[in-house]
Amino acid sequence: MNPALPRSPAGDFNPWMIAVMLSITPFMEVLDSTIANVSLTHIAGSLGASQSESTWILTSYLVSNSIILPISGWLAQVLGRKRFYQICVVLFTASSVLCAFSTSLDMIIIARVLQGLGGGGLAPAAQSMLADSFPQEKRGQVFALFGFTIIVAPATGPVLGGWLTDHLSWHWIFLINLPIGLIASTLIAIFISEPALLVKERAELLARGLHLDYFGLFLVAVGFGTLQIFLDKFELDDGFSSPTIIVLCAAFTVSLSTLLIWEWQHPQPVMNFRLFKLRNFAICSGVMFCMGFVFVSSTQLIPQLSQTLLGYDSETAGLSMALGGIATLCVLPVAGILTGRFVQPRYLMAGAMFEIGLAMMAASQLAPNVDFAQLSFARILQVAAVPFIFIPVSASSYIGVPARNYGEAAALMNQMRNIGGGMGVSFVTTLLAWRTQFHHARLAESITPYGSLHGMSVSQIGPMVQQQAVFVSYLDVFWLIGLIALAVSPFVLFLKPPPPRAA
Repeated sequence: MNPALPRSPAGDFNPWMIAVMLSITPFMEVLDSTIANVSLTHIAGSLGASQSESTWILTSYLVSNSIILPISGWLAQVLGRKRFYQICVVLFTASSVLCAFSTSLDMIIIARVLQGLGGGGLAPAAQSMLADSFPQEKRGQVFALFGFTIIVAPATGPVLGGWLTDHLSWHWIFLINLPIGLIASTLIAIFISEPALLVKERAELLARGLHLDYFGLFLVAVGFGTLQIFLDKFELDDGFSSPTIIVLCAAFTVSLSTLLIWEWQHPQPVMNFRLFKLRNFAICSGVMFCMGFVFVSSTQLIPQLSQTLLGYDSETAGLSMALGGIATLCVLPVAGILTGRFVQPRYLMAGAMFEIGLAMMAASQLAPNVDFAQLSFARILQVAAVPFIFIPVSASSYIGVPARNYGEAAALMNQMRNIGGGMGVSFVTTLLAWRTQFHHARLAESITPYGSLHGMSVSQIGPMVQQQAVFVSYLDVFWLIGLIALAVSPFVLFLKPPPPRAA
């Protein structure tokens, strides 16, 4: 045990070995946020759901993840960090098996909610343990390792999901978690320890009595839950002309506004909004929200485009994302080395955000006859700079945060990423529907019963018009996502640099 790191879970073991073990389950958890992307068509057909309804399989996971994240730090204190981590692994693994054996849309959504609840505590608990296991000057390197889970897992998900779906069945995208979960649970039980300082703090907490912010937790669940349902159903229910949509809008507006006021003055808040008074933490949280929005939504868009318009099967659609994942993996160690040592994190993050914005806007210039190589290259440009955001943001966000609040800070950061991802998926789904209607109307204006195109009849032209309208709508979405990334990039420059000893 290193006396300078009394909160470290490494005990007498090498902390780098512990860091590798702690990265296994968050990798599995983040992987599940995108592994179903290329399989949605198969899942929807198997369960009798529409394409729009199938996106709930993605968003239900992200929302339940976001609801459990705020209290993950509190639960880790009450149950003990190691015990809480073990419970999360078991729940995540068991609910993954339940997803695999689901026979209806309702059943798989419930299973995904449970899976999100189990997975929600994995990343913040792992991040807080990593932060406690290494001095500040080494956190850039260790978060580079942890960045593997956040960056490579979403890129690997569509590739693995496509292969499993085409060669086995979609059920295996969930069953694959079973052996990984069993291995991870065994390693945690053997090698991870509960530091004496944390045992003492837990005993003191229990002696004072448990005072969970139940009303705050209720507001979190209602606020973010109704917000996601609002986004998912907005286009299906014809927008604000639906009474249900109006009620949902009122519910999340009132709930989230009350949540902010309530949590700000609560002595033991379930969401510690006071951390947002710290400039670095506030900016990094905004960046994580933006990256969740941009990264998760684009990870859904490309497989969906390639399957619905280009005729790719699940495996090929996943492979179109593979080169981007390889590029990200190659850049990852470079980002870990540069962060704080040679280049200030804010400059890396601002430049990376700007590059991602340009890459997304470049994707809006793709032609309808785009081939596999062009689509793969577009994805490489979109994700190659991602490590230069996630690693610096992980290292910079803890500057100024007291050590006792690391768990709360990690939970909020992951929550912002998940909320951004859930909102991004719903937003682009709705925007695609709107822009398709718009472009279809514009293209159809020039078609008359008396006109023809190269001898084609109106009935033959109709499907072509629809296909063109859908394709141009995808380009519109890419352009808007790129614009969002470009707009956020200047704000990153307001980050405070790390202290000299963390260089």
